[in-house]
Amino acid sequence: MKTIAIAGTLDSKGAEFLYVKSVIESLGLKTFTIHSGVFEPMFAPDVSNIEVAEAAGADIREIAARKDRSAGTEVLAQGMEKIVPKLYAEGKFDAIMSFGGTGGTSIVTAGMRALPIGVPKLMVSTVASGNTAPYVGTSDIIMFPSIVDVSGLNSFSTKIFTNAAHAVAGMVSFESAPPMDKKSLIAATMFGVTTPCIDYAREHLERHGYEVLVFHATGTGGQTMESLIDAGFIDGVLDLTTTEWCDELFGGVLAAGPHRLEAAGRSQVPQVVSTGALDMVNFGPYDTVPEAYRGRNLYKHNPSVTLMRTTVEENRQLGEIIADKLNLSEGPTVLMLPLQGVSMLDVEGEAFRGAQEDEMLFNTLRQRINREKVELVEMETDINDQAFAVAAADKLMELMKRK
Repeated sequence: MKTIAIAGTLDSKGAEFLYVKSVIESLGLKTFTIHSGVFEPMFAPDVSNIEVAEAAGADIREIAARKDRSAGTEVLAQGMEKIVPKLYAEGKFDAIMSFGGTGGTSIVTAGMRALPIGVPKLMVSTVASGNTAPYVGTSDIIMFPSIVDVSGLNSFSTKIFTNAAHAVAGMVSFESAPPMDKKSLIAATMFGVTTPCIDYAREHLERHGYEVLVFHATGTGGQTMESLIDAGFIDGVLDLTTTEWCDELFGGVLAAGPHRLEAAGRSQVPQVVSTGALDMVNFGPYDTVPEAYRGRNLYKHNPSVTLMRTTVEENRQLGEIIADKLNLSEGPTVLMLPLQGVSMLDVEGEAFRGAQEDEMLFNTLRQRINREKVELVEMETDINDQAFAVAAADKLMELMKRK
């Protein structure tokens, strides 16, 4: 019999959690309750908030005595991050669900994010229709809008809670058998303006028996790929689209954070890296472009996306950071340079063609990379040329066989 963990603030929302507990148990499933509230629960849980706080090295009773809800929230989130994966590893539950407002959501999702990809995780939340990035991160948490505030049982909330409970029950009750033949997994990065390149490379790799996971280089995509590499899921990396560094350095909206391009090198996973879409910084609609950039070479990709061409100086900085990240690599690493253009827009006749900008980028990389750690390959093609894509794929297969 499968077990669903129900985690949350059993002090302030005890009645609501008891209702969900009864729904799940009526479906023939077991429940396992975790109290992540600051004060005394309305019913006895399987795991107390004292245990959760102790996992973070704190005493929740002292915090509760001070009525310091802010400190309690921080400690309990830290405790959930540590105790939830431990309980899962011990076989205490097969899936986890919760519901709450901003506080309850931030506490329990900290624990959900620490669980392996594939473990069902569902958060019914008042913030599910807003910016969920702080709660979901790079995990596979399902954010379920609560519609009304999580406060009491009524005709709306009971329907939402019931639907959420049935969703989790379905995920654990109807599992599919994994594929019999496990293929080596390759992670590849793609943007709209590097799509032909990745399509050519993916098809070539799949013909050779590899499975390719393509990540859209939109900030979250790069972060998710890095987390899967760190978790040991990925056997090879075809990181041809490194554009997220443009947004990280120059204020775009698709940044992946300061640790992008570190995981493969740190984990000694073979990687082939290129300069895909380093000609552009991403913003939203045209009127959202910062005032300081209004005189730049801007391209309206669509009504929701405005692209800005990177300058010669910005390409120097991009070359430096990418070289520095690759120089940290402890595993086989190749850097490939497409000398005739780094995106669809950076070729003859297109809006972002910039020979001087690209030359600064390429020269900086040539001069700064550590040739003892990073093999350099240059080709007189643009990045979307089939020859470049196939060469990159072949080089990665070579590295993977050599490892």
